[in-house]
Amino acid sequence: MRVFVTGASGFIGSAVVQELLGAGHDVVGLARSDSSADALAAAGAEVHRGELDNLDSLRAGAEASDGVIHLAYVHDFSKFEDNARVDQRAIEAIGEVLAGSDRPLVIANGTLLLTADGRTATEEDRGDPAVRFGRRLNERVLLGLADRGVRSASLRLPPTVHGKGDHGFVPMIIAVAREKGVSAYVGDGSNRWPAVHRLDAAALFRLALEDAAAGTVLHGVAEEGVPVREIAEVIGRHLDLPVVSVSAEQAPEHFGFLGAFIGADSPASSALTRARFGWQPAQPVLIEDLEQGHYFEVVSVA
Repeated sequence: MRVFVTGASGFIGSAVVQELLGAGHDVVGLARSDSSADALAAAGAEVHRGELDNLDSLRAGAEASDGVIHLAYVHDFSKFEDNARVDQRAIEAIGEVLAGSDRPLVIANGTLLLTADGRTATEEDRGDPAVRFGRRLNERVLLGLADRGVRSASLRLPPTVHGKGDHGFVPMIIAVAREKGVSAYVGDGSNRWPAVHRLDAAALFRLALEDAAAGTVLHGVAEEGVPVREIAEVIGRHLDLPVVSVSAEQAPEHFGFLGAFIGADSPASSALTRARFGWQPAQPVLIEDLEQGHYFEVVSVA
């Protein structure tokens, strides 16, 4: 299968490219910069130049493919809803090209805040329709393409996709600990975050591309919920910092924008996904990955 991948040079995308190539697929990766293009070429993928907001480029990449995995996203939290609209237009543009072809379009979405009050989210949850949360709305747009002859699938990822090269929430929490001189959690720290290793997530993206029926929701969750206090304790031990509790009221000041998320109790299950696709995560779990130490290496600048 010839697969067009957006976000192909990113943390998750680069693992997906290797997974696809290893399974015998041909990969065409979207690249907006020379460095991304060089990385894709070195990995063995074909390069398609363009950007996420260049809809003609996205349409051309999709038209020449047998399927699309859409991973690119602008992670600028100061323009959260603007970036969600860019993502929506990208999904719609790719969907226009794939309509009526039964070709697959797999996108990344998230499990965070999918349910309330600590209830474990499942693949059957769709979120509160009254909550106009950008990426959740985009998932609805994607799933609606099933009625237009697109084999659409949404692969929800936990807030913690971990592994070497991670630049997401965990490195941000570590940076806050270094800055503040303490490794903190909110309240009693029993609130849970699900997690998955990037290589396990990549394997599931391939399975979704190859076998997901139109309108499928998958959960790329290896661990249903890791207590945030355990994460803080590992960080504190590796950085030799005290581990402390902050109140929910103090969290925004201590963690910045992360304060809106870090106290959330947001467990998620992947039982239906595992049963349907035979997906079995095999990589280190989050705490094991943190204990390896690579998250705490300081890169010196010459």
